[in-house]
Parts: sequence; structure tokens; C-alpha cells
Amino acid sequence: MAVEICGIDEAGRGPIAGPLVVAGCIFKIENGKWKMENYLEDINDSKKLSEKKREELFEVIKQTCEYHIVFVNNKIIDKKGLSYAINYALKEIKNTLKAEKYLFDGNSNFGVEGIETIIKGDSKIKQISAASILAKVSRDKYMIEIADNYPMYNFKKHKGYITKEHIEEIKKHGFSDIHRKSYRLKALEPTLF
Repeated sequence: MAVEICGIDEAGRGPIAGPLVVAGCIFKIENGKWKMENYLEDINDSKKLSEKKREELFEVIKQTCEYHIVFVNNKIIDKKGLSYAINYALKEIKNTLKAEKYLFDGNSNFGVEGIETIIKGDSKIKQISAASILAKVSRDKYMIEIADNYPMYNFKKHKGYITKEHIEEIKKHGFSDIHRKSYRLKALEPTLF
């Protein structure tokens, strides 16, 4: 049988609001083959799938894989930085999911021993693609769930990412308690003239 791989990916590195979400995923084996064998064709980098497709696959992955999802909130990101947040999440996944190989999308393992990196891994390795779907859908669902608590920011639409609309909302209402205040945005800095 092939080496057991735990694919790892994150969602929410770039947004100015909300958590970082990191997911790890191992394909479960049943009768000598992966339980999700029939869905492998559909599994791809979450950014290449429609929202509807991502949500369908999210349920399939949860039923056919061993997985762990880590949320790191904006306050920890502000206090300790994004590298710390990713390092913490990777360690938690490694300690929770037991695999022969841990593959993380990108070019840095953030100082976590035993984690290999693979650039564009979310399009090359199915376990990383599955982890990217788990991370993206989990984060999107969370931002939609909390959106009603922050009616002045359209989190249902932009999910905390930096869009023109979001920048205008921040200019008008300031930061909320789920914004990452440590992120410096040129558009929000006072001008000299």
C-alpha cells in the first residue's frame, strides 16, 4: 500500500478579519482502497472549485477521511504574528493525526520538524487539495455565521478579505474585535497631504 500521507493546507492568511484556519487530511482506507476513491476526480485546489462544489466535497471528505481543523483567532495573530499561528496549527495537526508523511502546501514548514513542503501542493497532491477544501469551507462558514454580529461589515460577501468594499467599511466604522489590527494597509494610512 502507498505511504500514508497527511495533506495540510490553510485558508485565511491574507484577510484582515477573522481567523486563520489550517486543516490536515488523511484518506481512510477500506477494503484495500481509499474510501473516497469515487470522488478523487472532483478533488482539486479549493480556489478552482465553485462554492457549491466545495461544500459538497466538504461533506464527502468529512465522511471518508480522518481530519483535523485548527482555528487560530485574530487576537493571537495580532499578538504573536502569522508565522507563530501557522507553526502552532501545524504542530497541533501533527500531534493529532498520525501519518507516515506530512505534506504542507507552500514553501515553508514554519519550523515544524517532519513537515515537508510542496509548492502548489493544493493542485498536485489530492490529500492537500482535500485539506484546502476543509480549511476554506470551514473558514467561510465561520465568517458567514458571525456576519450578523457585525452588520456594518459585509462578512457574508468578502469573508474578511481585503476588498475595496471592506476597506470602505473599515474607514467608516473602524476596526471590529475580529479585525487583525497588526495588518498594515496602505489604503487605511493617513495621507501626508
